[in-house]
Amino acid sequence: MTTILAAHADWSVDPRKRFLTVATRRDEKWILNQPELVGDPRNLLARLIDKAGGDPVAFGADFALGVPRAFAKSKGISDFLDWLRGLTGNEQIFQVCTSLDEASLDRPFYPQASVKGHGHMARLADKLGFSKTDDLRRYVDFPTSRRRGGSPLFWTLGPNQCGKATLSAWRECLLPAFRQNLSIMVWPYAGKFADLLEPGKIVVAETYPAEALVQFGLTLVGSKRKQSDRATLRQSLMETMDRFGAVPSHHLVREIADGFGGRREGEDRFDSVLGVLNVIAVVEGAPDGVPTDPLICTVEGWVLGQIDAPLRSTR
Repeated sequence: MTTILAAHADWSVDPRKRFLTVATRRDEKWILNQPELVGDPRNLLARLIDKAGGDPVAFGADFALGVPRAFAKSKGISDFLDWLRGLTGNEQIFQVCTSLDEASLDRPFYPQASVKGHGHMARLADKLGFSKTDDLRRYVDFPTSRRRGGSPLFWTLGPNQCGKATLSAWRECLLPAFRQNLSIMVWPYAGKFADLLEPGKIVVAETYPAEALVQFGLTLVGSKRKQSDRATLRQSLMETMDRFGAVPSHHLVREIADGFGGRREGEDRFDSVLGVLNVIAVVEGAPDGVPTDPLICTVEGWVLGQIDAPLRSTR
């Protein structure tokens, strides 16, 4: 395979903070473009397939592609993809709860806005019928020896939460794409990542920017929300690109040198570039990292390229 399109979307509930970075591999080199707004999410996957012109598409995004096993067991979900494809976008699950009184297995995401006091996450777990707070997490959401854990899927408060973005991505991007009968292969449910890259198909995988930094051996000192802190990684990012044969556009070189600018969306542009490098690394032969646990490949999903085992297990 000599020609392939790789792309990564840094997702957000706010369309103004959704950025897509696209790279095309030709003659063993990746031509890497600067991040651009995602645009209409309903035809995003179709646009990427069209852009590839019949070549395979490897697409990563930082929203969840799975549900916690405790939730799946309680809801009788044996196949996440079958369950997701069966949704219309009008179900209660897409309504984030404003109070714990509204929470149920049909409506597990909470809270809609900031809440005062402590213990809300534990009470959410109890309201959903789970024996412990850890049941709100997928296996991949736990911390590893090299990074902090991700936020529980159903907990929608704080800068690390991904629940609201996940709901918007399912309803606005994936469900419309499924209805368009595109050749979509969702990893890891459909098989090993490398085996899914076939002409005319798009492979969709979950990513996590903090995990990408770990995979590249990069350490961000400070906060990715600060332009000056992002700028400290400019040399390391350029070296990482060179390692994978990625050639950034002149515009992207300037963005990296400038720490992706001082605007609020700078961190989203930064994460989008990290994500596409994550996808490129796996296409170039890095392990996709998926464990052998059957529940991961049927209901919970995994983060592309993660090889470190979580420090705590829901099993």
